[in-house]
Amino acid sequence: MSGVIVNEWIEPQGGAEKVLDSFAVTYPDAQIVCPWNDAPGRYASFRVTESRLARGPLRRHKALSMPFMLSDWRHVKVKDADWVLCSSHLFAHHARLQGTARDAKKYVFVHSPARYIWEPQLDDRGAGVLKRMAAVPLKAVDRRRAQEAHKIATVSRFVAERVERCWDRESTVIHPPVDVSAFADDAVGELSADERRLLDTLPETFVLGASRLVPYKRVDVALAAGEAAQLPVIVAGDGPDRARLEALAAEQSSPVHFVGRPSTPLLRELYRRSLVYVFAPVEDFGIMPVEAMATGTPVLVSALGGASETVVDGVSGVHLRSFDRGELRRAVEAAATLDPEACRARAREFDGAGFGARIREWMAS
Repeated sequence: MSGVIVNEWIEPQGGAEKVLDSFAVTYPDAQIVCPWNDAPGRYASFRVTESRLARGPLRRHKALSMPFMLSDWRHVKVKDADWVLCSSHLFAHHARLQGTARDAKKYVFVHSPARYIWEPQLDDRGAGVLKRMAAVPLKAVDRRRAQEAHKIATVSRFVAERVERCWDRESTVIHPPVDVSAFADDAVGELSADERRLLDTLPETFVLGASRLVPYKRVDVALAAGEAAQLPVIVAGDGPDRARLEALAAEQSSPVHFVGRPSTPLLRELYRRSLVYVFAPVEDFGIMPVEAMATGTPVLVSALGGASETVVDGVSGVHLRSFDRGELRRAVEAAATLDPEACRARAREFDGAGFGARIREWMAS
């Protein structure tokens, strides 16, 4: 049986791309359809079909291209397929093929219904009166097209509840793949000489905040946790929120070190050396907490969101119900007493090796 894999735009890296990688391996003969591909060496060129947006001035301009995506997804130029597998966090689940393939069964793996449309209080991209007004008709279209899916899978119970609330659809929870082995004690990958010198300059005991530096990732909570516990903080990552975080760091009594975008070996070493890893956003799933646990490091996570499903409160980390100074200090102290092996054992439950088989079983059942 022939099939088509549908994806939102393809980035050089990201959680959605890891899911797409697994889909591509699980179904090696399936064509991949996307608006544009910013990782051209990731898959064989003959497998990837881009939309007209890839050739125009709106390429990479996600907000401006959104109205055109709505139209393009309804006219995917594939006429021969028995099934469609969509990886969606915006409009990919709207995809409709042509010809006899128009009636192919559609399976949708949902990272989340678009948060800036459905729950803008969790995503600044949907903030503002005009954007919220524009979201009203988009919600109606989005909900209607979600009914076309033969089956829906979600990355967490948190997202499954959102799918039911927003789309009035039931779903199956299939956790996304995490490369746990890349962060295990026997993982391969050497540090460069510059990275080793960098590690020599860092404190022995520290709180880690690692993420893309954008406001909703709440890396500021890692700084606050370090201040509350009077411990140094390491911030690993880069992005538009860096200047604000540096300004906050300058006001703290505990030192804060920024290390930029780490390689996988350097990130693995930072996880291992940190006393705790702080991951405070209301996230749909959260791959990085699982990576940290794989190194034996406990994680502080928000009690709301998908990360609270992977991190077991009092076993592999601590759930934060507030970010006030006393709560953060107590959470750091409690997490520091947890068993590293319990963290590793929990991480292994989310290893991505069996993800493809779970997807096959879900589609076939």
